[in-house]
Amino acid sequence: MKDKDSFITENLGLVHSCCKHFTKRGTDYDDLFQAGCVGLIKAVDGFDESRGLCFSTYAVPVILGEIKRLFRDGGAVKVSRSLKELFLKASREKEKMENELCRQVTVSELAVRLQVNSEELAEAFCAAQPTVSLTYESADGIKELNLPTLSIEEEFSDKLDLEVALEKLEKIERDIIKLRYFGGLTQSQTAKTLGMTQVQVSRKEKKILISLRECLI
Repeated sequence: MKDKDSFITENLGLVHSCCKHFTKRGTDYDDLFQAGCVGLIKAVDGFDESRGLCFSTYAVPVILGEIKRLFRDGGAVKVSRSLKELFLKASREKEKMENELCRQVTVSELAVRLQVNSEELAEAFCAAQPTVSLTYESADGIKELNLPTLSIEEEFSDKLDLEVALEKLEKIERDIIKLRYFGGLTQSQTAKTLGMTQVQVSRKEKKILISLRECLI
């Protein structure tokens, strides 16, 4: 992935697209946009390119989740106690795993160890992160970034491409992807549901992601 700040700026159009669905609910657009940006940052930090999915496919639910949280929390973007506790637990486990493996661990690996889904873990790790500033100071005073808007047609096309790619998979392969990436289950939970072993799910998942990546490129 390219420089984080640049990548966030290039994908701010996703936030605008998500905010449009909530503009008639009595909340200021700036508040919606701020919450959406928090979601975008969490999506960037939690995105695992090895899954073979488009970034927008992963990011949109995370962004929408943060905007919906804004309404649940009465207009304020807050960090729940459960997320704080998960962050502390995950931080300790991350250090332990890296000492064992002598390398950095991925969000997915840590999620499996903690038996939580990757999205929840990414949200916990990013909860304490500062939001990105969308203004900057220049010789002419305070300026705002000129943000691109994502085409709805492009977003819809991405979803259609993914649906077509999934239809090409065998039933057991579709079931694995649905449980893992749409149901939020761990590999162990998926294996138990499908009557397989965790190793079998892991091996099949890697092959499936390679196949999906080739279809979506």
